[in-house]
Amino acid sequence: MIRGTTAGLALALLLTGGCAAKQEQPATVARAEQLMASNAAKRGDLVLRCEPSDAQVLLDGVEQGTCTDFAGVSRSLRLGDSGFHQVEVKKRGFYPYTTYYQPSGARVTLKVKLRPLAPEGGGAP
Repeated sequence: MIRGTTAGLALALLLTGGCAAKQEQPATVARAEQLMASNAAKRGDLVLRCEPSDAQVLLDGVEQGTCTDFAGVSRSLRLGDSGFHQVEVKKRGFYPYTTYYQPSGARVTLKVKLRPLAPEGGGAP
């Protein structure tokens, strides 16, 4: 009977030791909350995939370059502050594309296919 009590006591100590290790979790959670709070001013990266690829990109009305300038993993349109931003893609001979984007702290890919102003057939039926 003493042997069973000793085993039970050892098991209780082992479980208590396991719980003591779990007490470190709040520090981990606190660190995660701290990192999330530091990301409060959310930034974002916008990767652009456009047809035609040489279309111009404007961010909040200011020209930034062409779609090819922001088409890669290391080349993206960086949005520095939170809030909505107007993103416009345009090229002569095509209808412009305009959207609004609010940074989420993540990299997002925007696929844009501009439509030609004239029908592809070149004229009226």
